[in-house]
Parts: sequence; structure tokens; C-alpha cells
Amino acid sequence: MSERSPDQPATPRREKPDFRVILRDVPHQPGIYQMKDRLGQVIYVGKAKDLRKRLTSYFLPSRQRKADLKTRALINSIWDFEFHTVRNESEALLLEAKLIKEVRPRYNVSFRDDKRFPMVRIDPTAKFPMFRMTRMRKEDGARYFGPYVHNAALREVVTWLNRRFGLKTCRPMNPGEAEYRHCHADVIRNCSAPCIGRVTPEEYRERAEAAMKVLEGRNRTILKEIKAEMTEAAEAMDFEKAAKLRDVMVSMEKILEPTRKFARSGRGVTSDEAKKSALDDVRELQMELGMAEPPMVMECFDISNISATYSVASMVRFSGGLPDNQAYRRYRIKTVEGQNDFASMAEVVGRRYARILRELAAEDDAEDSNEDVLERARRIEKRVLDREDGRPRKKESASKVAGLPDLIVVDGGKGQLAMAMAELQKLGLHDVPLIGLAKQREEVFVPGRDLPILIPHDRGALKLLQRLRDEAHRFANGYHQLLLKKRMRESVLDEVPGMSPRRKEALLKKFGSVAAIRKASPEQLAEIRGISISAAEQIIENL
Repeated sequence: MSERSPDQPATPRREKPDFRVILRDVPHQPGIYQMKDRLGQVIYVGKAKDLRKRLTSYFLPSRQRKADLKTRALINSIWDFEFHTVRNESEALLLEAKLIKEVRPRYNVSFRDDKRFPMVRIDPTAKFPMFRMTRMRKEDGARYFGPYVHNAALREVVTWLNRRFGLKTCRPMNPGEAEYRHCHADVIRNCSAPCIGRVTPEEYRERAEAAMKVLEGRNRTILKEIKAEMTEAAEAMDFEKAAKLRDVMVSMEKILEPTRKFARSGRGVTSDEAKKSALDDVRELQMELGMAEPPMVMECFDISNISATYSVASMVRFSGGLPDNQAYRRYRIKTVEGQNDFASMAEVVGRRYARILRELAAEDDAEDSNEDVLERARRIEKRVLDREDGRPRKKESASKVAGLPDLIVVDGGKGQLAMAMAELQKLGLHDVPLIGLAKQREEVFVPGRDLPILIPHDRGALKLLQRLRDEAHRFANGYHQLLLKKRMRESVLDEVPGMSPRRKEALLKKFGSVAAIRKASPEQLAEIRGISISAAEQIIENL
């Protein structure tokens, strides 16, 4: 790897750029912007209907004089910014929320909690598929539509779709005669009543498919139909019906407004160009590190042990300079007691690549080979894996094989780097490129070198490493917080005298959380089988 002169500046420039010049390149388009401090850290994310106007307003002298203390501190801390153009305000809102949750800038307050935009869920495999509102996407085989930024409009459209196509809205998954006798939806002609066979399951499924086409945007004629019905109602002097149809049409137009999925990018780069920009960063990183080939596949490790209760780690993979979310992995530290970042890093690096070598060995059809470990691994990868634009495309025969990365990055300095290198040497992978990224000065440490590589803070190569490291940090912290929340919920109930695992499970299943159990009355708790009034009172008293 190439060396950098020791007297090269290690700190970012101390003079702010001329924002008046930079702002000339900002378009009058909707989008989001990211404000950065002198160390290149994102400190604020915002959205704008007109990026040029919004960004210009930050650097007007009058804005700083009239601003409150927090805004003034933000403006004084801005050393650079990036922006990302989108097609409409809805996209800007979605992307703003996504970036704030990922980066968690210190000057943002909104969207930093776990709130999410609503989606619509439907399970096509159910006997009678039905729409349900949700804010959490799960890998459960169901179909999800959204997210949507207009909550009220979405609810109105879903209600209309249920009525229009006669979809069931009752809770029972497989309703029958007993449920039908207490159902009001069929009485007012909202439901096609598949529970009593008024329509066959096949006919009902066709109705559900037609409703899904509307949410997919594949049935744009539905707006013309609504408009025609609205006109007909108005001509018949039925203004109440016409007004309702007008509201439905407006809501439908809002939620069918096209939105895109986004990739992180640099200043002024649109999402269509993000892939090319990321590849440019990869090639620039190759030059900075003096590598023979560009590191198309990179993996980064981070340790999170915020509390003594849990130590966890994350591994994130970037392919072609962009996140490969399906390849992310998280780990519970098993062999290390207490908080020891060095030993924890050694454990997860060893576990990760020992497993990959085992998976590759299972794909090897050679009976005997004089190759070293890395040569053998690369040979097997070449046979069972394809790569396209930097992203591995797996063949059917190797669906579980990940393959070795072109570059391994550990979050930390010389200590973490040395432990990771020792584990790779044990596995025979000492020739796999490995670096450590120390956060304080963004120094890049390389095995066998005393001095770090100092990449200028305005270079795409360093920004790529920062994105990789920050993503690993976010993923590790998210797992850590998930375990802590689970532990807190369990431990409070465990302290209640006489609380058995079955009773705890029944309470959480019925009420959903400890907070809800606290608010319940003894009579409500006593509805659970096996809990008497006196036991319920004791539970509430202890909580």
C-alpha cells in the first residue's frame, strides 16, 4: 500500500469554504441536505421544496442575527454540506426521515425516535386476505405497500378499497357462521361475506388482487372511475356522496404519488447517479491504499458494549461502494467477559471468516490441492460466484456462500487491527487486505506500518470508509438497544414474587408491555387464567 508523507496535514482545513460560490451549483429543486462540521460529521439533516432557497437562507447575515441560540450554534458549526435532489416533497420527507434515523445528527430532534411511516400489509396466502395498517415491515411472506407520508389519506383510501372490493375487516382469520351473526359490515353492504359462502374463496382472492393493483399503481383508471361517479352524484344533487368521492380521489392521488428508494450519495448527486459515484469512491480508495485491484466488496466490524450487560458486534458489507443489507450480520460476544474491545474484535473476525472458509470448503470438488488457504478460497469463489458491478451474484449451487471480501475494515486503531490480523493469520488469510479506521482523526492504520495513512477529508475515498464505519456502528448499536429493551422488559416482571415464565408470557401476550400491565386494574389482570385477584393486586403493587 502507498505511503503518505508524515508532514501531510492530519486535521481538516480550518477555513470555511466560500458558500456563495458553492450555492451557485445548487438547483431550484426539492430534496434533502446534510450539514457537516469541520471534521466531516453530519450534524443536521433537513428537507426543502427549493434547495437553493433553503440553503441560501442559512448563510444570510440576517438569519444568524434573528436565530435562536440552537440555530446560531448550528450555523456557526457548518463547514460543508451535501444535497440530494428528489422528485417531490413526499420523497424528500421519506429520505429525510431515513437519513436522520441512520446518522442521528445532534441538531435534529424529529424522527430520532423509533416512529416509522405507515404501510399497508396483506397476506396473499391467507384464506381471506385483508388489509392491515402497520409501521413495521417483517420477513413474514406478506406483501407490504408503502411507506406513505400521508397517514390520513392512506386510511381513507384503505377504507374505500375495503368497501369498493368487499374485503373483510373483521379480526377472525377464518370467520364462519358464528362470527357472521355479529357482523355489521355485510348489513351495510361493505363486505362480500366470504365467511358464509356468498362469494367463493377464489372470487374473494380476485377482489383482493384487484385492490392490490390499485395500491401498486397498476390500475390508474380507478381515478377516472371515481371522477365519473363524483360527477354523476353531483348531477343527481347527491352532494354528500360527491364530496366523499372528491376526498377519496384527492387522497388516492396523494398516496399514488411516485416515490423511490434512495442510496446515500455525495453533494449534488441524484440517486440515479449514486451507483456511479460510489464506484468512483471505490477506485479512489484503491489508489489511496495502493491496492492492486479496487475493493469492490468491503466488510466492516464494530463492537458495541455500552453497558456491562451485553457485548455485541456487527458486520456490514458494501458491494460496489453501496450497502448490501442482506449480507449484514450481528453477533453476541460469547468468549469474552466484561468490556474488552480488542478480544471481542478477535472473536467476531475469527467467527466470520472461519465460517466462510467452511462454506467454501463444502463447495470444493477437488480431492487434493497444494494451494494455500486464500488461493483455494478464491478458486472456489470464481467457480461458484459471479460478480456484476461489484455485487456478488450467487449461482443456485452456492446460495449460502458469501465469499471473502476484497478489503476488511475494523473500527478502531492499532489494538483492534492487531487482534483482527492475528485471527486472519490463524486462518491462513494473512494476505487479505485489512485496515483499521480510528475515529478521532480518521486515521487509516495498515498492518506493518507505524504511521497511519491520512486521507484528506474532502476525498470520496475517506467518505466511503466513513459511511461503511458509520453503518457498522449504527447496526451494532441498534442490536445492543434491542437486547437491552428486551432485558429491561423481562427483568422487571422477573422481580415480581411468584412470577412464572408461563404467567409472564400470558401477561405480555395480553397487554403487550409492562407499561400497559401497570395501568391495568386487578380485575383485568385476573381475567388471565391462573391469576387471582390477590395475585393481580400483588403484581400491580410490585410494578
